[in-house]
Amino acid sequence: MSYVASIHIYPVKSLDGIAVSHASILASGALSGDRSFAICDAAGELVNTKRNSGVHFLRLSFDITNRIACLKIQDTEQEIFFHVDRERLGIECWLSSYFGFPVKLIENLLTGFPDNTDAPGPSIISTETIAEVASWFPRVCVNEMRHRLRANIEIGDVPAFWEHQLFPQADEVVRFKIGKAIFEGINPRQPCILSTQNYAPKAAYPIFKNVLTAQQEIMPDLVKKGHLNHLSRLIVNTRVPLQAPGKIVHIGDEVQILGSVSNSLLNTISD
Repeated sequence: MSYVASIHIYPVKSLDGIAVSHASILASGALSGDRSFAICDAAGELVNTKRNSGVHFLRLSFDITNRIACLKIQDTEQEIFFHVDRERLGIECWLSSYFGFPVKLIENLLTGFPDNTDAPGPSIISTETIAEVASWFPRVCVNEMRHRLRANIEIGDVPAFWEHQLFPQADEVVRFKIGKAIFEGINPRQPCILSTQNYAPKAAYPIFKNVLTAQQEIMPDLVKKGHLNHLSRLIVNTRVPLQAPGKIVHIGDEVQILGSVSNSLLNTISD
């Protein structure tokens, strides 16, 4: 039986995630607490891994209940604890000093800061996919690959690349159920530019296309559809129907694929 093996949320966009036992679904479709904070510069542009490699060297832990975060620079001992409400100015000063330019820590509790605003629901991948892809690269462990891919929900008791069933054809969505909540698979996550300057092996990601060519026989459908041309394309983006907000996803919830629905038909119904 396919089930939710783990749930991760990423309180500050582009920084480390935390494992949780359950997560509620917001009206936007996002998981509560996921990417609810972001770092931005004076122009309002997000400071993320695509634009600043320094993000890779920040390590974050986060106490959601008490809203206390801990930041440290990788491979150093000093840890900076701060309350995200009462000490916002202090952490912004610390981050500005770290990046070398003024930044703000902004928050959006309604929608968070999703990568894809058309599919702001939780991202999906199977645990076996993470393990399989990690095995392609020397000295890359499963946890490192998990950190790279940054999916919200991992599906267990399924083979690697099981989630390709959630990739729809053109003008379709794939509906599936997790516990009591219904989700719609939209497309693989769009590629992002991943710096090689963090703790993962530097040679791993530039050679991904070569590795993919050697592994095509185990995932011909993904390659044929043109979906898998980047590590981030392994992950399924989702959105949620109107009845899903407020429901809770738990570790252990069963996952059921309900079938494909025409996107144009859904739009007609919603109109």
